[in-house]
Amino acid sequence: MTGHLEDIPILRGASAATLAAAEAEAEWFSLPGGWPLFHAGEASEALYFVVSGSLAAFRGEGMDQHLVGYIRAGEPVGEMSLIVGDGHSGSVYAIRDTEMVRFSRAAFERLVDMHPQMMRALARLMLIRARQGPSRNARAEPKVYALIATSPTIDLRLRAQTLVEALARLGKNACVVGEEGDDKQSAWFDALEQEHDAVFLISPIADTSWFRTCLRQADRIWVLARADAAPSTPLLPEEDPSPARRFRLVDVVLLHHGSDRQFASAEQWRRACDASRIMHWRGLADEDAGRLARVIAGCATGLVLSGGGARAYAHIGVIRALREFGTPIDVIGGTSMGAIVAACYAMGWDDGQIETRIRKAFVESNPLGDYVVPVVSLSRGKRVETRLHEHFGDSLIEDLHVPFYCVSTNLVSANAHVHRSGLLRDALRASISLPGILPPVSNGGDMLLVDGAVVKNFPVDVMKETHRGPIIGVDVARRSTIDPMDFVDVPDFIGWVTRKGFQSAPPIASLLMHTATLTVDPWMGRDGADLLIIPEMPDVDLRDWKEFDSAVAAGYEATVAALKRRAEHEFLQCDASAPEVARVLGAARAG
Repeated sequence: MTGHLEDIPILRGASAATLAAAEAEAEWFSLPGGWPLFHAGEASEALYFVVSGSLAAFRGEGMDQHLVGYIRAGEPVGEMSLIVGDGHSGSVYAIRDTEMVRFSRAAFERLVDMHPQMMRALARLMLIRARQGPSRNARAEPKVYALIATSPTIDLRLRAQTLVEALARLGKNACVVGEEGDDKQSAWFDALEQEHDAVFLISPIADTSWFRTCLRQADRIWVLARADAAPSTPLLPEEDPSPARRFRLVDVVLLHHGSDRQFASAEQWRRACDASRIMHWRGLADEDAGRLARVIAGCATGLVLSGGGARAYAHIGVIRALREFGTPIDVIGGTSMGAIVAACYAMGWDDGQIETRIRKAFVESNPLGDYVVPVVSLSRGKRVETRLHEHFGDSLIEDLHVPFYCVSTNLVSANAHVHRSGLLRDALRASISLPGILPPVSNGGDMLLVDGAVVKNFPVDVMKETHRGPIIGVDVARRSTIDPMDFVDVPDFIGWVTRKGFQSAPPIASLLMHTATLTVDPWMGRDGADLLIIPEMPDVDLRDWKEFDSAVAAGYEATVAALKRRAEHEFLQCDASAPEVARVLGAARAG
């Protein structure tokens, strides 16, 4: 027993007498995979250490639970609640069969008296966890992936080896284990975790002990499926006791082989195995492989774009600058006009395509120009719907090149509604529907959707719920941009049209925009971004739809300045794009 206690980092350096006393107080036990160690809100009466195996911590309740991170061998559990004296802030479960050691509160206090360095080590660990959060703690990331093939035509070892090579370019080491691991014990798997940044357990779906071992040992399950095939339902065995499945730590990776045939939608694949995410792999050693590797390494970059009317043109300049600096965008989301620009990027369009399409849709003519005598809104919304259909067609969110989400507001529940699947144009139509300007979107039931800016204009928190890696946030919203003089001696509607035509929105548009977003905290979401970009556009108002070039330039300039500062501190760049950063920085300094 003493030998095991010496392997716990916090107890290293303790005297023989201290270890002997700790051994007398220690309670050793096994926690089967899927079983809870404790639940959120429960009183804290003990400090635990993981001896072997792995735990997972969750926040929230029921279906709203989300993963905080993993707890590995040698790490303490429950130290914050025990020391502070509060109930546990989250729930902790064994992600696989786990060996534990427990010290009661009284035993912990006696141990600290004998070994004061233990309290200092715990305090240091708590500070590190508080400062870094799970997205900065490599040990809190999933490490053991079960790569499960749904078809015998999928070369799992080739796919896994491609990921190993992509991870190596990020400075990470990984290994691939097939059926040769079938007879290995838990200690063998623990050693693999300690020696590698990622472990890939590969197996086809089959009634074999190795397949069941893969599911049982995995921190996360990736189901690799051919995009030109259809799933059986259920795809994975219903009797499978895998904790990863119980907590929906399952993703679908759709493999595209150049065929346009599609017998099932991505959503059908997701439902077939109750997955939480859908990812795409269109080639082999390509940009999708790099993105998957960054997801595994915990350094995938998320980009969040705020709403802001015409000021959101600046997002186009932001994306152009990020591309020039070689900064990958691995997941993207936004609200209102920020969602429109984010969707353009997620479609896979280059800078020229994005600029051309946004100019055509919003600059060359007024998208809100189909005014109507108001019943529910100032405009019919048909022009907007036509433009969305013209540019986004029947694209589904789950099929986009880059993972995407956008936010609208459900007036029935008074909450934000996050769109992660379904017709892209429908989600965008809801996200930009400012009350009184565009008609709301109704499903005829429990949802009446309007602009996401009403409750969540800068949805960084939505990104943080599922994304583990650095987040770039771009906030173009601005308070107090309304001009009181716009409401002095205003003619009636006919007089306004006679004087201004249909290309300029009447003052009521500005009035409704500001009223709808008046209660939104202008600082909301900013503290959640690892890199915050705020373009300077003092002369661009929410409805200045003609100010395209100046807004794009402001976004570009603000991003270049921010990336230069960050690149010099070796921040966001985590792959082979670093030489490109150096080249751009050198050119900037030379200029």
